Amino acid sequence: MKTREIVVDGITINDESDTYVIAEIGQNHEGDLEKCKALFDAAKQCGASAVKLQKRDNRSLYTRDMYDEPYNSGNAYASSYGLHREFLEFDRDQYVELLNYAKDIGITMFSTAWDIPSANLLNEIGMPAFKIASGDLRTIPLIKHIAKFGKPLFISTGGGTMADIKRMYEAISPLNNQICIMQCTSGYPPSFEELNISVIDTFRRTFPDAVIGFSSHDNGIAMALVGYMLGARVVEKHFTLNRAWKGTDQAFSLEASGMRRLVRDLDRAHIALGDGIKRTYPSEQAPLRKMGKMLVATRELDVGDVLSPKDVTFKSPGEGVAPYHLDFFIGKTLKHPIGLDDPLTFELIGASEADTRERIDTHKQPDVAAA
Repeated sequence: MKTREIVVDGITINDESDTYVIAEIGQNHEGDLEKCKALFDAAKQCGASAVKLQKRDNRSLYTRDMYDEPYNSGNAYASSYGLHREFLEFDRDQYVELLNYAKDIGITMFSTAWDIPSANLLNEIGMPAFKIASGDLRTIPLIKHIAKFGKPLFISTGGGTMADIKRMYEAISPLNNQICIMQCTSGYPPSFEELNISVIDTFRRTFPDAVIGFSSHDNGIAMALVGYMLGARVVEKHFTLNRAWKGTDQAFSLEASGMRRLVRDLDRAHIALGDGIKRTYPSEQAPLRKMGKMLVATRELDVGDVLSPKDVTFKSPGEGVAPYHLDFFIGKTLKHPIGLDDPLTFELIGASEADTRERIDTHKQPDVAAA
């Protein structure tokens, strides 16, 4: 395996790969299995690489006080926080059904595991990868437990410090090298001042063996593209079919049109970066003919005339000898006559382009007559 590479459900993610786009559904399905499948369908149609849910064993996850805490939010599905969470939770059979549905339509499904019972359940049913939530960056026992499954890990870092992230990495990298560290700010949504996307570059330098990603909780798609340019090869965005649905995450989630544009633009960015070798492309030939210039005579000249700066200028179209050859022509004797605006050629002076010294040194170029 290459440095900085993971393989998720048969898809390779590394610096040369397309962006791996995760449509984070979370609880945007509102506890409705068919609505969740519809979200899977839409994510697949938009070109997302994966859909992600969240799995909680609520009685194991929360203290009794937090489970029973009154929940008066406008997004509540029940009177207490624990019952609200239970309403949104899919059970084992439903997870198996969703996992099979994702396979049938050709999109990868995985989940955040918030606790050990949930992690075990997800592993038992064949989850191909795991997400670690930002809130568990410091929950090293849970991360180590999940790391031992040997599945790829996407680890969000919202609210963490570099010390937290190094602690996590040092704890789990000996157990599992299939790691993607996700830059994340855990505001929902965060302000742009708090995104700190440059941390992606810091992560790449600090963890040369880890794939780096960006969990982008901000509104819109532009910041994900910035993350890609800084080296993120995994992008996670919350996804919904309707931002007006009930739920904390709905308002800053992408609807299908936004997810489609995000995937499209990330694909274009990957292609547009190219290989770094500067070259001329066929599409440029016609424009450069119109915009470029060539060396031409400023007047009629005869055989035996010696070219001086006043005899030569440069005009469009750019289909003859390039102006950077000007100094080679000055002082040469014409072997053939030439008329006003006729293009200069190497044959006119009994030479070839191979005889020239190709240089672009404006300080040494002679002056030429005005066109």
